Amino acid sequence: MFTGIVIGLGHIRSVSTLGSSSGHGKRLSIEAPPGFLNDVQLGDSIALNGACMTVTSFDRERHTFTIEISAESLSKTAGLADPGPVNLEKALRAHDRLGGHLVSGHVDGLGSVTHFAPVGESWELRVLAPRELGRFLAYKGSITVNGVSLTVNRIADQPEGCEFSINLIPHTVQNTTLGTLQPGSRVNLEVDLIARYVERMLSAGTAPNT
Repeated sequence: MFTGIVIGLGHIRSVSTLGSSSGHGKRLSIEAPPGFLNDVQLGDSIALNGACMTVTSFDRERHTFTIEISAESLSKTAGLADPGPVNLEKALRAHDRLGGHLVSGHVDGLGSVTHFAPVGESWELRVLAPRELGRFLAYKGSITVNGVSLTVNRIADQPEGCEFSINLIPHTVQNTTLGTLQPGSRVNLEVDLIARYVERMLSAGTAPNT
């Protein structure tokens, strides 16, 4: 489990294939901020842009670690197939503060940035989510974008999906990869965990028996 509070910016330094076919995944080598790996062990979970991954090796002196990502996961996420910056968050510990909201690290879908511009001292980010995720979005509800816990300020259902608007304070823009977004960028989305269970409870038993 995670909270959606990014604690460091990493950088994918190299990407190598795990096989010769399109069905094979990739091995990523990520550079982390100094000190980030001090308490990390083999097999630990680290979220990269909101996607939970397993540490397969690490080098504390070089501040680097590796993960292996399947072809299936690569097809369902954005920002993990090529070198570049990534948001990092280590798994939640039982005694940690829950600063954001409960996040599983499982990407529910890919969104597309439709608008990103300054508004006063902050920035407005609008994202078009897949239509099937629209029922999980609510005014003042929680959404995770590339691993960052954010609050929905406005929603608009459209034929092609559900567009939601969020406000980013300067700290978030400066300390996460969200500051590099532009219209057309793809982002990883995870809906609120509680909303997912509520939707299931309300729909359970409504389907006709077969």
